[in-house]
Amino acid sequence: MEFDVWLTLLLASIAISVSPGAGAVVSMNYGIKYGLKKSYSAIMGLQLGLFTQTFIVVIGLGALIMQSVMLFNIIKWIGVLYLIYLGLSKIFEKVELVEEGEHLKNYSAKKAFVTATFINLTNPKATVFLVAFIPQFLNPNESLWLQFTIIVTTLCVVDIFVMTGYSSMASKLKFLIKDVKAMKIQNRITGAFLIFAAILMSTAKKA
Repeated sequence: MEFDVWLTLLLASIAISVSPGAGAVVSMNYGIKYGLKKSYSAIMGLQLGLFTQTFIVVIGLGALIMQSVMLFNIIKWIGVLYLIYLGLSKIFEKVELVEEGEHLKNYSAKKAFVTATFINLTNPKATVFLVAFIPQFLNPNESLWLQFTIIVTTLCVVDIFVMTGYSSMASKLKFLIKDVKAMKIQNRITGAFLIFAAILMSTAKKA
């Protein structure tokens, strides 16, 4: 891949990651509740979802999903319903004031990783975007798999840095978890953003 092509890919990847979405909401939520270090389980889960979607595009299933209305809608609505479920769970979550040590005991790295992976994996807009995005940076005269490796590495590394930034910014507000009213507001805002992300996801249409 030519350097100028990769530089364009890098700039596009930054713009994509910085754009607020479900991934940013998840990263900020874990950052504010558990701090930056513990948010990495969710951040890496998001990357597994992104990597898997990119791999799906690589082997041609992205095109298949775009051609099949039924398959596309199944994936879309699984993602929509899951985000709505997470959003409502946050809005109606019972809030109790606990000591920070006890609060951290409720953290599950496995749950954070799986939840974040599923959020990215069931986002059909990302699949549609990747199907349209990736071919723009491919050179038929170069190794296809090498180019895909460069693309997926660039996308994931950039996203890790951006999500780390979101989580780090949110962790500065960690003091809010010591106030019940602030915790309720934070949960409702997080839930509302997740539901908003679900609404945006529901508008995805097969090209």
